[in-house]
Amino acid sequence: MADGGATGGAMLLEVQDLHTHFHTRAGVVKAVDGISFDVPAGGSLGIVGESGSGKTVTSLSIMRLIEPPGFVASGRILFRGRDMVGLSEREIRGIRGNQICLVFQDPMTALNPVYTVGTQVAEALLAHQDLDRKAVRERVVELFRLVGIPAPERRFDEYPHKLSGGMRQRVTIAMALANEPQLLILDEPTTALDVTIQAQILDLVRELRHRVNTAVLLITHDIGVVTELCEQVVVMYGGRIMERGSVAQVTADPKHPYTQGLLASMPTRAVRGQRLAAIGGAVPNPLRMPAGCPFRPRCGQAMNVCVTDPGLRNPGDGRSVACWLY
Repeated sequence: MADGGATGGAMLLEVQDLHTHFHTRAGVVKAVDGISFDVPAGGSLGIVGESGSGKTVTSLSIMRLIEPPGFVASGRILFRGRDMVGLSEREIRGIRGNQICLVFQDPMTALNPVYTVGTQVAEALLAHQDLDRKAVRERVVELFRLVGIPAPERRFDEYPHKLSGGMRQRVTIAMALANEPQLLILDEPTTALDVTIQAQILDLVRELRHRVNTAVLLITHDIGVVTELCEQVVVMYGGRIMERGSVAQVTADPKHPYTQGLLASMPTRAVRGQRLAAIGGAVPNPLRMPAGCPFRPRCGQAMNVCVTDPGLRNPGDGRSVACWLY
């Protein structure tokens, strides 16, 4: 079992030393480079990082949706103790969309424009359950009502383009919850939405999580969203974990310089009217990652020893930090 994960229940998901690579003409991109974390049954974990940090590739690896030239090079993805990496496509289809569901960032890419939203949610049900037409429609209407879609009976027969962005995202969440999954993966679920709708979607996920007791794995670039929804957090950079611990620990007293930079760049009332702090430089080219700590070229506290990989270290409070400062 990977250390440093959330506690309080049997581990539903255990990611152990996961490496996901992509073959390109210029070389091999190590998009995910040896990460480990746990999600307990009914628990919640946020994965935070900039674009290119490897967080979305992590979620697609768990779902077994990495397509060539990408592949899981090594590591284990244990779901209820069963290694997903070694399962056949047929076995994966019995889990994907049933026991584990993924909600994508843009609902328009997840919904087919030529079918009504009710029909699409019904398909998710029929893929894993033997129900008659009447029962399916009743269940879809019930799901629409559950996720706060007004006039659900009428919405069943509407097409995606007739709905607002917030309503479309509610439809994708209804689709994900159709078979009452044990794990719900949310990949930037609020990025394409305005601030008011973002808050509504987060409130909805929080309420549904407690009502259905579904574990949540949240993928986001916004650590503020993680504080709203999660108990544990993993901070990723350059395909690796920089810091891992409880949300309370990491946000109140960030240890890794990268985590400190992320938190300092968040707008708050305390810094209203002031220029926000920014992390200098740019995410390194994945084909030419720096030796040792991938954050070293942008780190204001870098030392000579940082050309060597520090690995994850315990600074004394139970969390894990990949930094030679500790």
